[in-house]
Amino acid sequence: MRCVIARYPFDLTRTGVLASMKGVRPGLVTGASVTVGRRRYPVKQVGQVVTGQDPRDFTAGEVVRAMTRLGFTCHDRPGGAPVAMAGSAALRTASALLGGDGPVG
Repeated sequence: MRCVIARYPFDLTRTGVLASMKGVRPGLVTGASVTVGRRRYPVKQVGQVVTGQDPRDFTAGEVVRAMTRLGFTCHDRPGGAPVAMAGSAALRTASALLGGDGPVG
């Protein structure tokens, strides 16, 4: 399938991506990611391996669009990542909404 990444056309296939990523150790997922085989990779890492381009030359969105079109599962944020609360004020607000007196201590 013809995909344009960083203004360059690439003829990518699902089997080609699988073959390219075989043996590649996944980097730390801190943002958007794609599941290739049984592993979850940062989209920028997949884009770099598949296209040979510097990750600064393309956006994560371009790779997500291409991988989705090829049938891969893409994720917006790391799986199981906790959603950070804004601090104790958020905890007090949530507790008050639930009818509690706020945190102990």
